[in-house]
Amino acid sequence: MGSEEEPSQMRRALVDALAGAISGGISRTVTSPLDVIKIRFQVQLEPTTSWGVLRRDIYGPSKYTGLLQASKDILREEGLPGFWRGNVPALLMYMPYTAIQFTVLHKLKTFASGSSKTEDHLHLSPYLSYVSGAIAGCAATVGSYPFDLLRTILASQGEPKVYPDMRSAFVDIIKTRGVRGLYAGLTPTLVEIIPYAGLQFGSYDTFKRSMMAWNRYRYSHLNSGSEDDSVSSFQLFLCGFAAGTFSKAACHPLDVVKKRFQIEGLKRHPRYGARIESSTYKGMYHALKEIVAKEGFGGLYKGLFPSLVKSAPAGAVTFVAYEYISDWLESILM
Repeated sequence: MGSEEEPSQMRRALVDALAGAISGGISRTVTSPLDVIKIRFQVQLEPTTSWGVLRRDIYGPSKYTGLLQASKDILREEGLPGFWRGNVPALLMYMPYTAIQFTVLHKLKTFASGSSKTEDHLHLSPYLSYVSGAIAGCAATVGSYPFDLLRTILASQGEPKVYPDMRSAFVDIIKTRGVRGLYAGLTPTLVEIIPYAGLQFGSYDTFKRSMMAWNRYRYSHLNSGSEDDSVSSFQLFLCGFAAGTFSKAACHPLDVVKKRFQIEGLKRHPRYGARIESSTYKGMYHALKEIVAKEGFGGLYKGLFPSLVKSAPAGAVTFVAYEYISDWLESILM
């Protein structure tokens, strides 16, 4: 019996890993332009909105002051490829990230429910959905973090480039920061990812259960007692959209802190504003206090709008693509 179960478990893990990696790659590539703009906002010490001019007594003129203005600037100075700057390390980060995340998530839900069937996982309590999502997010973050760091550095540098490619950035980080430099900002990232992944997956399951209940109610009235609760592609998209928006809005300040740690002390062309010097922030809480003191509370939400514009469809695309790719792979491999 055990020898029959093992191949099945391995195939299930392969399905989850492949579906997670492919859906993550699709989502990341589609939303890369908004991710680049979000990162430029997050690492800019100067105000990122036109009404922030009151704080220009602390910093110089702002390079980016809005989503449209930033888009025009990047297009004019860097061309279309500028919107996909750092996308290769982003894919190298996000594909294993989503592969690990969905694999660990399915394993945890299988353990909690006693069944490997996806439909049985929806009967888990919301509490277990949130906890499973948080643990899966932590595992995925640790496994893919150096690529996240490289993605941030390449996406934030602009033109002229300080690092022509991922290899040169990697070598310079090792030379100036050591191996530990590849994990700069990991602590605030883990503090962020626990509530973020928990909220994202927990709320997605909650929204999906609510949608299924609505479908049962609707069909029972329209089709003389029928209880069809199948969820359409559009409904899955809405669930992913809502989960992405909710989780990102709640955790954005910690994402800003993470980005600051990731580029702290690294070279950047002066046209992009003040450089974040080494040891500017002594720790996560010190960084939060410093940002609020020098940039106001709005500093913690720099890049929130492009982040929401990106994260909502990114979450929707990821979940919908994962569901369909997973079903397709199951029909082939299981």
